[in-house]
Amino acid sequence: MAKSKGTEVPKAQGEPKASGAGMAQRRGWQRWRTTIVAVIAVGAVFGVSGVIGAYVRSGDKTKVSKPSGIASGAPSIYGIPVHPTVPVTMTVYEDLRSPVSKEFAKSYAKTLTSLLDSGQVEIAYHMVTSSDSTYGGDGSAMAANAAACADDQGKDYFSKFVDELWAHQPSDPSKDRFGSTDYLVKLGRKVKGMAAATFEPCVQTKMHQGWVTASQKDYVKSGYGDLPVIVINGTTYTPSKDKLTPQKLTELVRKAADYAVAHPSASPSASS
Repeated sequence: MAKSKGTEVPKAQGEPKASGAGMAQRRGWQRWRTTIVAVIAVGAVFGVSGVIGAYVRSGDKTKVSKPSGIASGAPSIYGIPVHPTVPVTMTVYEDLRSPVSKEFAKSYAKTLTSLLDSGQVEIAYHMVTSSDSTYGGDGSAMAANAAACADDQGKDYFSKFVDELWAHQPSDPSKDRFGSTDYLVKLGRKVKGMAAATFEPCVQTKMHQGWVTASQKDYVKSGYGDLPVIVINGTTYTPSKDKLTPQKLTELVRKAADYAVAHPSASPSASS
């Protein structure tokens, strides 16, 4: 079928024709407009490159760039706190790739939340990456870096992102799923409200990798041994060795809080 050409509009009689000078002006403007658009486009490319370059420079593996949620005056730059300063400071050492750490997080989740809600305790999470040495790969370190990137946006985002890591941790720890920045970015998109424009470049450039490495060295130096480890106002507890239960943990925190109130000069100290 032939396409319809539509209704043709006849040209008006005596319609003025563009002069040679006018045509030259229009052609000149078109060339300038093309040039201006090209300049703007190049400027935009260099602008984006500058932003990415800033993240790359910040992601130096030797630079200890702590998450912004850790205050400059904090007792330790390796523990990510999720509550304001209170009488009891608890440090939880966990490995985001470790099945044992995941089981602890699952078993004690309600207890830790209850303790936070009580206002008695500040909990600081210390990222450990020992499972990378055990199973190979670097998924634990990359997950820890991503968790620090989430913490840059606030405690709620840190907690929600870590929940996503626990939920998607491979049942077989030798499968290094967290070793993919694309996968970690995908998990980050599940956290409602977290700004992708900030989180994703931080993950992709491993902005906090130096901090993660230093945190692991600090853990090894402490000599705490197998995870999980809990430190309450300087006293160390290992759930398996100390037969710790959620009920016993709650009681330990209550006693530590009572002692802190009775002895205000003895300020709590977070473990490094």
